[in-house]
Amino acid sequence: MSTDTDADPETTSAATSRQGDGARTGGGIDLKRVSLYAVVAVMAAFYLAPLWTGLVTAFKTQDAFFGTTPLAPALPGTEGFTVRPWLEAWAALLPGIVNSLWFTVPAAVLSALLGSLAAYGLTNVDWRGQVALLVPFVAGVFIPYQSVLVPLTQFWNWFPLPVGGLAELAITHVAYGVPICTVLFRGYYLTLDEEMLEAARLDGASIYRIYLRIVLPLSKPMFAVALIYQFTNIWNDLLFALVLAPPNAPPVTIALNQFKGSMVNQYNLQMAGAFIAALPTLIIYVLFGEQFARGVAGET
Repeated sequence: MSTDTDADPETTSAATSRQGDGARTGGGIDLKRVSLYAVVAVMAAFYLAPLWTGLVTAFKTQDAFFGTTPLAPALPGTEGFTVRPWLEAWAALLPGIVNSLWFTVPAAVLSALLGSLAAYGLTNVDWRGQVALLVPFVAGVFIPYQSVLVPLTQFWNWFPLPVGGLAELAITHVAYGVPICTVLFRGYYLTLDEEMLEAARLDGASIYRIYLRIVLPLSKPMFAVALIYQFTNIWNDLLFALVLAPPNAPPVTIALNQFKGSMVNQYNLQMAGAFIAALPTLIIYVLFGEQFARGVAGET
């Protein structure tokens, strides 16, 4: 004689699970998902609040800045809204932007290229002493800027370049950027297919041809990573710029200091200048964002 208690345990368990899922998704609230979204929203607001405050400040007059809360925007068409800080900041920072580009672009490209060559020689070319030579490159990553200011200044005083301080800045950043670029490229080159490189060697290709025809084309994602990293660091550098930059050709990080008022700080002008100074790095991220993601993920 069959009763309800004789039902299949697995069928009963599956039906109970489906009923539970239906109750949770149909009429219930997923507390875990809601909590996750709440945490993400709080973190996003926490990190975006300073950017929002700076952006709305850049569109305010000085009177509107002192008369409103920092997060409250000045609406277009009102007395507190103005674009004058952006125009003044652009006109004042344009020479500094040009000066920064003169040494940032070549320094970023050279440090990435030299780091790639060094990493190739330390990874995909067999010779004695690789590990011993790799140690100085790794150590160079951890040397702080402050520790080399005195010898760096003395060196450029003894061997000044006829082209000026911007070239000295470029060479200094190249020397400081090669170690980190070498470490980045070496980690990437360790993931390359060794059988492909060995096949090229068996075909008689030299180490230079292997680099130019195989390794270099496959290095585009890591070049994007190195270029973005180096461009951002060099562009935003202030310490070396204060020491080495010529007074008649200050980079943009030093030019921002001119917006400091003698009596009252021009906060709207400072915020507009800060966003304008950050614009080149944002453009670099937009242009090489896809390659940057591939390089970070280790894809070829």
